[in-house]
Amino acid sequence: MKTVAITCFTDVLCIWAWIGELRLAELRRTRGETVRVTQRFCNVFGATEAKIQTNWGAKGGHQGFAAHLDHVLEGFPELTASPDLWRTVRPASSLPAHLALKAAQAQEAEGGEAGMADRAIGLIRRAFFESGRDIAQSSVIDAVLADAGADLADVHARLARGEAHAALMADYQEALALGVKGSPSLVLNDGRQTLYGNVGFRIIEANIEGLLKEPAAGAASWC
Repeated sequence: MKTVAITCFTDVLCIWAWIGELRLAELRRTRGETVRVTQRFCNVFGATEAKIQTNWGAKGGHQGFAAHLDHVLEGFPELTASPDLWRTVRPASSLPAHLALKAAQAQEAEGGEAGMADRAIGLIRRAFFESGRDIAQSSVIDAVLADAGADLADVHARLARGEAHAALMADYQEALALGVKGSPSLVLNDGRQTLYGNVGFRIIEANIEGLLKEPAAGAASWC
């Protein structure tokens, strides 16, 4: 059976990546095993204070950014967000969560429970966006990973020896090499196609359909 491989680059603090999980879930439901999604990370909220002051300093700072997220979510009634996001809950960086999640991915790849790492990614996002928890704090990250079924001792060991750091740096470098502009970015067709940002489900589906129908391996897609 022909499959389409999608590499999904996100930052866990990006609201569009959280919204994008709805589309990925629908893709898995409707396409099943014909789509294989690999989740990787890119650096968007690595230094949140600097980012928000640069982009929102003249528009209300954290309060203005929070109001912007409220407006965005008006279009997605399926999602319920904490009113504390960026008003009182302000994670300093997405980096600690990304590192722990790379450790969880490595754990799964080396014999851990299938699906555990993707579940951890989803729970990390929910912890921030739905519950208003600071996912830059190690205690919050540990609690979420434990809920996802990760072996925390193994995660900590991978962090302590720098393994998770190397894996995350590989993600960041690959994102740069592929020209990833931000989060979320879906990379298909061996890097030939990138769908960036708030891309509708039908557009994603059309790209996948085009690749599934493409008769010549390695040929450019017409979609």
